[in-house]
Amino acid sequence: MAVRVLHVDDDHVTLPMVAEDARLVVWPGMGAYTANMNYVRMKPGEENIPHAHPESEDTIFVLSGAATVRDLTHDETHVVREGQVVHIPAGLRHQVVGDHGVLVESVGGPCPADLGGLRKAGVLDDDQSEGRTE
Repeated sequence: MAVRVLHVDDDHVTLPMVAEDARLVVWPGMGAYTANMNYVRMKPGEENIPHAHPESEDTIFVLSGAATVRDLTHDETHVVREGQVVHIPAGLRHQVVGDHGVLVESVGGPCPADLGGLRKAGVLDDDQSEGRTE
């Protein structure tokens, strides 16, 4: 496999459970083995479905805006803003909420990729595993 240069507008699959404009850019469905990089634009008032990644750490870098990250396992909330990074340990139930009245742009995602979550969301087939596509 060679170096690939991707663009968030052209090389992606949408993942609406994260936000209306959530794009999987680097992920197993495009050939990545363990890397995962999503681009998300969360509108004011949007929130993703509460979830956990059993074997994946979730890291999110906020490019612009502000949101609340809910740590549902420990009943805590954290406001995150432009320039900050959120790290969510594997297995922790969490949710991101666009509750600050501004568009939130971020990049990141669970690593290694949450294969079970991607299959449950309907974007990864059982034939696609460990970063290989048939």
